[in-house]
Amino acid sequence: MNIEDIRRYCLEKPQVTEHFPFDASTLVFKVAGKMFLLTSLETWEKGAPFLNLKCNPDYAETLRADYESITPGYHMSKKHWNSVSLNNNDLQPQFIFELIDNSYDLILRGLTKKVRHEFGL
Repeated sequence: MNIEDIRRYCLEKPQVTEHFPFDASTLVFKVAGKMFLLTSLETWEKGAPFLNLKCNPDYAETLRADYESITPGYHMSKKHWNSVSLNNNDLQPQFIFELIDNSYDLILRGLTKKVRHEFGL
């Protein structure tokens, strides 16, 4: 799995946009203006890729207990975000895509009807 796989997968989702709001290295994917995935391009270049993904707090705890590659969100709210290391082989690509889906869906569920309508979601 590489950064282009992640990028392509995210951009296939409805109303997803990509940004560099913090610096030239931190790639952020948003839906309806809300972040659901962040990653540092520098860490990919250094061979230590990871994703920050939004997560339900209870599910976040479960994932952290079950997978060595999933830890509290780096530079994010430890309660609502997980960092997912892509270096270990304990996470299959399909599962990583499911975690991305979960993050995206969590944002969608939190949107008001008005915002969902404005964005065609």
